[in-house]
Amino acid sequence: MSTTVYPTETKAAAGSNIDTEKLKEVASQVRRDIVRMVHGCQSGHPGGSLGCTDFLVALYFKIMKHDPAFHMDAVGEDVFFLSNGHISPVFYSVLSRSGYFDAKELATFRKLDSRLQGHPTTHEHLPGVRIASGSLGQGLSVAIGCALAKKLNKDNSLVFTLHGDGELQEGQVWEAAMFAPHNKVDNLIATVDYNGQQIDGPTEKVLSLGNLKAKWEAFGWDVIEAEHGNDMAEVVKTLELAKSRTGQGKPVCILLKTAMGAGVDFMMGSHKWHGVAPNDEQLAAALAQLPETLGDY
Repeated sequence: MSTTVYPTETKAAAGSNIDTEKLKEVASQVRRDIVRMVHGCQSGHPGGSLGCTDFLVALYFKIMKHDPAFHMDAVGEDVFFLSNGHISPVFYSVLSRSGYFDAKELATFRKLDSRLQGHPTTHEHLPGVRIASGSLGQGLSVAIGCALAKKLNKDNSLVFTLHGDGELQEGQVWEAAMFAPHNKVDNLIATVDYNGQQIDGPTEKVLSLGNLKAKWEAFGWDVIEAEHGNDMAEVVKTLELAKSRTGQGKPVCILLKTAMGAGVDFMMGSHKWHGVAPNDEQLAAALAQLPETLGDY
């Protein structure tokens, strides 16, 4: 089975010709990968992974300028940092399906000696992974450092990050959020997966986030709200808009409203699927809703 999807396009500059329908096909296969991976080891985080599938597929197959040959220093390439590292299933699937490594390796997820650990790590030297993540709250700080390095090197490419909304309860996020506008880090686009759920329940019950748009704007960010983060066309449009607002003196924040478990009806909208693996019957029910478009690993 081929591990690379539309290879000439994934290696092209940002803004490739892949259309929305093809992106949806990729997203369906990625969702199949996610539920199969988590089921295969009976461990992992399917809910947030499914919810962020459309975002990561749009980013890697349409928006970012990147090379699956993978160069750690990423000179002349856009860079992505996954801060909420527990949604590694979607990250690994998108990396493999865009050509970073053979999709057959997805079968080793969370297995002994696998490069595909529960949270991404750098020790295993997995192509596409530049930082170990999963200790929540750290990704934005790292991304700012990378963005500043690109500025110093006169590299005009961009830095993207993804964060969980529950992750915003970590204080380090707000230290970084204060630092970036002060230093005019305007080659940075940070996206918040705004699904309203975290491991212990709805964020409103665990620790209310308040008015996130007002908070990020008060810190000096250019904020874009996307109401339908699981609509591929809207996700692409939002990311393209965010790119158009870079280079204007402010970092950009996307508040992307998604549904945890998107694509699988019995998982959608519930924190109960944050970190629970489906059983055999549930896996079959999930796969029945997700067309196999690119071939299972």
